[in-house]
Amino acid sequence: MHSYWPEFLTVAIVHLLAVASPGPDFAVMIRQALCQSRRNALLTATGIGAGILVHVTYSLLGIGLIIQQSLVLFSILKVVGALYLTWIAIQCLRSKAGSLPVDAGDARPQSGFAAIRLGFLTNALNPKATLFFVSLFSVLISPDTPIAIQTAYGLYIALATGLWFAMVASFFTLPRVRRGFSRFGHWLDRMMGGILVLLAGQLLFSTVSGASEPALSTKH
Repeated sequence: MHSYWPEFLTVAIVHLLAVASPGPDFAVMIRQALCQSRRNALLTATGIGAGILVHVTYSLLGIGLIIQQSLVLFSILKVVGALYLTWIAIQCLRSKAGSLPVDAGDARPQSGFAAIRLGFLTNALNPKATLFFVSLFSVLISPDTPIAIQTAYGLYIALATGLWFAMVASFFTLPRVRRGFSRFGHWLDRMMGGILVLLAGQLLFSTVSGASEPALSTKH
């Protein structure tokens, strides 16, 4: 077992760098933390962690490599992910002055299931997460590593991701932090919406350009 510690540390460091970088998960998490109760924000963090298990599962089954090698399947995943991000972005861009609650009780009602679903779908439909896990399980993790150890890596990543975003949620739901954002919170909401629109546009652009490459190559 001790022989796998170097590999685990490599996986942990790469994951830390990936989860801390800005992306759809982070943007959605910030919005939830500022616009919803701490409970709902933590549930969204839990949903993001649960979404990781989807990527872990298909990576262990080898389906991730099939998705990566199939242009059609991966393009469909990108389009679905981009449309979902666009839907979330529209909700952010419609934010108005005074819509950011200062107290948790002022938040617009959202069920616990909806909070978990938001985090889960945001992560599960993120094509960049697909590429990350395909690369992780095909490059960094040796094929000789037992499935049980690889599963443990995946469970760690899911747990660490959930805990990271739980800390983000806990910080941004502090009353002092909420009050600091109360005056220009709707502009932050719109900025998050703009970021999500850019991410969605990037996904769609990469899908179109990726689909056109084979056609272009046949002309030469």
